[in-house]
Amino acid sequence: MEEAELCFPQLLNSSCRKPEPPHSVLIYILLPSISVLTVTLNLLVIISISHFRQLHTPTNLLLLSLAVSDFLVGLLVTPVEILMTMTCWMLGDLMCALYYMLPIIIISASAGNMVLISVDRYIAICDPLHYHTRITLKIGTICVLLCWLCSFIYSVILLYDSLKQPGRYKNCNGECVINITGAVDLVVGFIVPITVIVALYMRVFVVAVSHARIMKSHVASVSVKHLKTRKVKKSEIKAAKTLGILIVVFLMCYSPYYCVSLTGHDILIGSSTEAFMIFLMYFNSCLNPIIYAFFYPWFKKATRIIVTLQILKTNSYEANLL
Repeated sequence: MEEAELCFPQLLNSSCRKPEPPHSVLIYILLPSISVLTVTLNLLVIISISHFRQLHTPTNLLLLSLAVSDFLVGLLVTPVEILMTMTCWMLGDLMCALYYMLPIIIISASAGNMVLISVDRYIAICDPLHYHTRITLKIGTICVLLCWLCSFIYSVILLYDSLKQPGRYKNCNGECVINITGAVDLVVGFIVPITVIVALYMRVFVVAVSHARIMKSHVASVSVKHLKTRKVKKSEIKAAKTLGILIVVFLMCYSPYYCVSLTGHDILIGSSTEAFMIFLMYFNSCLNPIIYAFFYPWFKKATRIIVTLQILKTNSYEANLL
């Protein structure tokens, strides 16, 4: 090996080769652009839900938590992943293990948020009379905090060996590689959440179809009370459909990565063979706010107010978005 190809030329016998840069110029443009777009769009979601009082609902609180995790992916995780595909790891073994805690926490929190969203829609559709007493902002806040706390604890458990003995899985200096037990991550991080999500949404789908048939059969009703009830049910069903699309996209982006575990092998994070699946998972963070833009009118209105700087006006938080 020539010295110019080594991460640490002074360590001839233990240094890694420098990663070969992508041959396509498109990669240099596409990946950073996706990172910037992810940060920008999710920041708009965070500002919208945080600022406008009308959006302070338990469901939107879960979307806010999801937007925070997506924002962190675009701001911190994706840029470092891009750099790691082009340069050597120079920050040491301990920092390598600590760095990988971040994406594990974020990915686990995202899966947890999806479960909470499914539970929220399940109660809203299947038990609408008790929804507002069971699901409040206080309860939603507690659930979100517990979700992030459990994600942190899970990341520590999953990376215990790498944190206890940093660098034990690397082959040479200049490499940042950790080892995750595929079976544990597959069951806890994917199979259990997905099973809960699918089971709840199958029930939501059946009840939503039933509600739709009932509403169609009472179209001729002139009762104002019944009309308001139908409007509420219609809005809840629409919200369930939108969040259902969110979950389907989540499954499409995350399934390829976890399917590797079905082979029974451990997942070697940091290897080039995992790069595509990892970036596909991170790309989900960019798709979520795009889904909001297509299906949530309040997001379009809030974005318009933010971009035109009307948000700086007095009492802008009282704007009518719904």
